[in-house]
Amino acid sequence: MARELQLTIDAADPATLGTFWADVLGYRQMDPPGGHATWNEALAAMGVPEERWNDANAIVDPDGDGPRIFLQRVSDEKAGKNRLHIDVRGAPGLEGESRMVALEEEARRLVALGAKRLERFEPAPPLGAGWIVMADPEGNEFCLD
Repeated sequence: MARELQLTIDAADPATLGTFWADVLGYRQMDPPGGHATWNEALAAMGVPEERWNDANAIVDPDGDGPRIFLQRVSDEKAGKNRLHIDVRGAPGLEGESRMVALEEEARRLVALGAKRLERFEPAPPLGAGWIVMADPEGNEFCLD
């Protein structure tokens, strides 16, 4: 039996980074528990101190197809290259110059959301289709593929 997958991202500011990734992926904030209109209302009702309200955040695919992404506050800063990274599929099915044009367009959108562009890799047939390496606002690398 296949298992459900959740991605967890360590963050200094889970709310802000969650908003970034929701915008990148077309996700939305996970709904608060039943009976509560907002997460702040739910957390207050649970007795969570206000200074801990940004300890975690979760975003979900509105269609229910993609994995839940959980963002958790950590006190240490990111150090070194990610051993596992996210590929954002910005040009599925496209090849050559049309692929790179689509990736460049998506890269501009992501930079406007707060991403940083790091490096472009040109197509190198037969296996290399070309991609752009980027970083989210907290420095986590991801590929625009």
